[in-house]
Amino acid sequence: MTLPQHLVPSLAGVTTGSTVTVEGDEAHHAVVVRRLRVGEQVTLADGTGSVVVGEVSATTKRAFDVTVTAVREVAEPTPAVTVVQALPKGERGELAVEVLTEIGASRIVPWAAARSVAVWKGERAAKSHAKWQSTAREAAKQARRAWHPVVPPLATTAEVAGLVRSADLAVVLHEEAAEPLGAIAVPDVGDILVVVGPEGGLTEEEVGLFVAEGAVAVRLGEEVLRTSTAGVAAVAALLSRTGRWGA
Repeated sequence: MTLPQHLVPSLAGVTTGSTVTVEGDEAHHAVVVRRLRVGEQVTLADGTGSVVVGEVSATTKRAFDVTVTAVREVAEPTPAVTVVQALPKGERGELAVEVLTEIGASRIVPWAAARSVAVWKGERAAKSHAKWQSTAREAAKQARRAWHPVVPPLATTAEVAGLVRSADLAVVLHEEAAEPLGAIAVPDVGDILVVVGPEGGLTEEEVGLFVAEGAVAVRLGEEVLRTSTAGVAAVAALLSRTGRWGA
C-alpha cells in the first residue's frame, strides 16, 4: 500500500534531512482523526511537482513534523487535459471533479452553460467554487498526485471559446455529433480540452461557436451519459491513447 499523502504550501529548498512542519486543518485531520503517530512514514506534496518521503518526528493536535528521507521532482504530465464542466445539479458537480482529478485532469473549469440548471451567483458562487477546489484537493491527495489540478472561477461561454482556441486539441461532447471520439487523432504532448455540456444538452449556438474556434464535435457512443460522468469517460478514452497511460 502506498504511503498517505499530505499537502503543504511549498517544498522549495527542502532536501534530505530537512524537517518540514505540517500545520492547520491538514495536520489536525492527520493527527486527531487518522491518529498519525511518531515514527510513521508519510509523503508530502506541494501540488506543483515536488514530493518528499519522510518519517513523522513530532506531533501536536494542530501540527506534525516530518524528517525528510527522500526528495522527488515530478515533471508535469503531458498532454495536459483541461475539462470544461457545465454546472450539474446538486452534488454531481463534486462527483465530476473528484473522479476527473483521480484520472489525471490538469484543470477543471466550471462553466455556466445556457442550459445549466445550477446557478452560481454571489455568495453561492464563492461557496460552490471553494467546494470544487476542496474536492479536487482531497481527491488529488487520495490519488497520490504530484501535480494537483487547478480549478479556476466560473467561466463564461466567451472564455470557454478562448480556451478552445488555444488548445492543441479541443473536443466538444455532443450526442448528435457524426464523428466518434475514437476517430480523433490524439496528440502525445501539448494541451487537450474537453467541453462537457449540461444535463439539458448544448445549444446549437454553443456547439457552433466552439467548432468555429477549432473544436471537433464528437460522440462517445450510442449511450447518452450524464454530465457528471461524460467527461470522465472522454478523458479516460483520450488518455488511453497517449504515453501517459502507456500507449
